[in-house]
Amino acid sequence: MNNQVPAVSMHNISKRFGSVVANDKVDLEIYRGEILAILGENGSGKTTLMNMLSGIYYPDEGEIRIDGRPVVISSPKEAFNLGIGMIHQHFKLVDVLTAVENIVLGLEGKLDIKEAVGKIRSICELYGFDVDPYQKVYDMSVSQKQTVEIIKVLYRGASILILDEPTAVLTPQETDRLFAVLRNMPDDGKAIVIITHKMHEVKSLSDRVAILRKGQYITSVPTQSTDEQEMTNLMVGHSVKLNIKRPDPVNPKLKIDIRDLTVKNLDGVVRLDHVSFEAYSGEILGIAGVSGSGQKELLEAIAGLQPVESGSISFVEDDGAREELVGKDPLEIQKMGVSLSFVPEDRLGMGLVANMDLTDNMMLRTFRNGFTTIANRRIPRHIAEQVVHDLSVNTPGLNVPVRQLSGGNVQKVLVGREITSSPKVLLTAYAVRGLDINSSYTIYDLINSQKEKGVAVIYVGEDLDVLLEISDRILVLCGGKVSGIVPGREAKKEEIGLMMSRVGGKKNA
Repeated sequence: MNNQVPAVSMHNISKRFGSVVANDKVDLEIYRGEILAILGENGSGKTTLMNMLSGIYYPDEGEIRIDGRPVVISSPKEAFNLGIGMIHQHFKLVDVLTAVENIVLGLEGKLDIKEAVGKIRSICELYGFDVDPYQKVYDMSVSQKQTVEIIKVLYRGASILILDEPTAVLTPQETDRLFAVLRNMPDDGKAIVIITHKMHEVKSLSDRVAILRKGQYITSVPTQSTDEQEMTNLMVGHSVKLNIKRPDPVNPKLKIDIRDLTVKNLDGVVRLDHVSFEAYSGEILGIAGVSGSGQKELLEAIAGLQPVESGSISFVEDDGAREELVGKDPLEIQKMGVSLSFVPEDRLGMGLVANMDLTDNMMLRTFRNGFTTIANRRIPRHIAEQVVHDLSVNTPGLNVPVRQLSGGNVQKVLVGREITSSPKVLLTAYAVRGLDINSSYTIYDLINSQKEKGVAVIYVGEDLDVLLEISDRILVLCGGKVSGIVPGREAKKEEIGLMMSRVGGKKNA
């Protein structure tokens, strides 16, 4: 038992959104000098619980105590005043400002930039951060931006730090540096909370793990006394098999042939620079790279959603005939008979219509023949029922707008819709982003089933451990260029991490 007074004590905390109970009488204690990992399936209430601690939401019931004192936290400002800071997965920085300007932005009183820089450098020295206070945010890497976000809450006096999926877009080397810094903080009396779905990170970083299931607190266990299998079983409530199949490709045939592909964004900045590679039927080609390395532009170019500056994208039929995709829009590609499905990174921006229900979102994929198809909801409704059943989508019904579903369930709907179209090429961008481990393995099985059916799968992922397990080959992008292609069965995570920052690595596979 820990005899010290908890830094945070949450007692009987409940939160409802209409008829949905996000948190149900949750009790949770967080101590100074420890790193606590919070685990749970999608919709288990992890982020909602931490959003109440950080002042974004207000609990419907229950009490929060900070260092033993009852408090009311009704805004992020009040949370900051109590020493609570949350670092969100999506950064809230102004690109055109420097690091120091972002860190002091919004603070009251007279600001002395020189004094602020001195304080920032003291924080960096204390914990091991490496940041240039005068560097513009638009010139920073993802890990540097995250560092600025963490320093921003420390600058404001936070002693209780909450990090939501902190390694989602980091290389293994950047993750190691972040963890080294976080491990220094408990020694300074900080309480650290991380929300993550990556079990190996929980084992590597945390001292204790708290498990939530369906909005309820289940238990907390010392990290060193548990393992990945037990944690998963506690999250789900029953035993779950944790293994990703990787059957050998059977009779692979060239399906996508890309040569010297160059893509520029609207500002004329090169996002893909003379990229060349092939994708084969019955194969999973993994795409690795830090965020912004051109993954999004690559998949969108293949799908006909991104204008191409130069180069070729050829779809190869089973008989060897080639169809050029560059210059054609997505509908033209479909009319050519190219069966291609695209699971985009932005699931509610490009993938689904938030205010439409599940059936209507399925209709977006099946709609081809004007109002005749729109009037007939039988086929898309059947597809929706199939997706909900096969992927265990947690929804009150098929008529619920998808915006009312949790992020993980939205992702299941999107992936399921694309797979049911029987594609010959499946493009997936972060197919398991935001999914709990149980749901993730369901998606991995679905993707592997497509591979076994002879589909050419191009899989953009952010978890290198998964890429190494599921991919037959891994193409690494860095700054819009191909820095190497390696066999999935032989590659090492450290090797790919170096290639992601353009240091070494194999060039062919």
